[in-house]
Amino acid sequence: MKLWQKNTDSLKEIETFTVGNDREMDMYLAPFDVLGSLAHIQMLESVGLLSHDELVKLQSALKEIYKDIQQSAFSLQPDVEDIHSQVELLLTQNLGDIGKKIHSARSRNDQVLVDLKLFLRSEIETIVNTVVPFFELLQTQSEKYKTYLLPGYTHLQLAMPSSFGLWFGAYAESLVDDLITLRSAFEVVNKNPLGSAAGYGSSFPINRQMTTDLLGFASLNYNVVYAQMGRGKAERVVAQALANIADTLARLSMDICLYLNQNFGFVSFPPELTTGSSIMPHKKNPDVFELIRSHCNRIKALPNEIMMMTTNLPSGYHRDLQLLKEHLFPAFKTIKNCIEMAGLMLSNIEIKPNLLKDEKYKYLFTVDLVNQYVMQGMPFRDAYIKVGKAVDDGSYTPPTQEETLANPHQGSIHNLCNSEIKNMMEKVVESFEFEIIHQALENLLK
Repeated sequence: MKLWQKNTDSLKEIETFTVGNDREMDMYLAPFDVLGSLAHIQMLESVGLLSHDELVKLQSALKEIYKDIQQSAFSLQPDVEDIHSQVELLLTQNLGDIGKKIHSARSRNDQVLVDLKLFLRSEIETIVNTVVPFFELLQTQSEKYKTYLLPGYTHLQLAMPSSFGLWFGAYAESLVDDLITLRSAFEVVNKNPLGSAAGYGSSFPINRQMTTDLLGFASLNYNVVYAQMGRGKAERVVAQALANIADTLARLSMDICLYLNQNFGFVSFPPELTTGSSIMPHKKNPDVFELIRSHCNRIKALPNEIMMMTTNLPSGYHRDLQLLKEHLFPAFKTIKNCIEMAGLMLSNIEIKPNLLKDEKYKYLFTVDLVNQYVMQGMPFRDAYIKVGKAVDDGSYTPPTQEETLANPHQGSIHNLCNSEIKNMMEKVVESFEFEIIHQALENLLK
């Protein structure tokens, strides 16, 4: 059912196809649609398009709907097209003609735009709050296992000594950069499109700054045409930020799958965190990390998917954009689940000590030996050739751990700089300023 439907009905098949899965996706937007309407009607009253009495009645009814949504007591009626129509229908049923006034000075175009911005903003906060504990776990494990040496590889060939302190710390710092890109996406999302109507503004004397402040947006999308063009772009930049986090998790998962392999044997997990085989009784499979890897690789493809779905669109609204919800919305839950599962696994990881005492890792220390000679006054190129010849003729003897040079520089085995990385993360998280949004929405719901 369309509240705006004129006398001509669409063919049933057409309506079914054009609505698609949008009703299901709209349930994600339900609380945000109400919040957007609460801000909108307050603005309408301020410019004389609603009386104070009408505003009070609408506010009360909308807050009841919001409460129902929060308590999972809200649903779309079978014959109602979308969340916007459902909310307006409930208001009209409860308040009569007053409910019909709520849509003045807006279109479904800017209504869904503000719903999307509010939803994406909220989901970004959820992701930040999920990443931070995982970051803290990685830092804790980095400090705990900083003396546990680990073979370092380039081209999957033995390279130089690393450590589990470095390994855990690397992924912690990766998450800092991931949140920096998420912060950039947040800046794009945290702008108010409400008031752009169908993309060309309104002839009503609306106050767009007022709705911006009421919804806790940092700014607004000033140009009404661009506000509509922002649909698709917002989803794409958020998807890219999610893809960055996914890339970190996918690479970490691949490392674990390798390290758990018996040919490496660097780590293990309690039996209850791995799976077995239906035929091979010895198996301890890294199923969790394999699934994290696959889920995350799929999310890494999401920005390109959105890019292709929005390719060659001219300015203005197009129905193509409706489909973006189906691809982006579930990704938030997926990445959150992956982070939480990775946290559970790494909280219970078992690290094998003294790995580098194995004879096959002796060549990890060739660089240390070269550097010893350099410190004794030998030119680097000569030292390199000397050690290389020793390797070739079998006379190479690795230096003892006591003989190897400590790596004092920032970010090395012996100087992890975890506190500095922690400070970077704290600054990024603080820059989101979620408390401003919380206060604005709390005031709106009073």
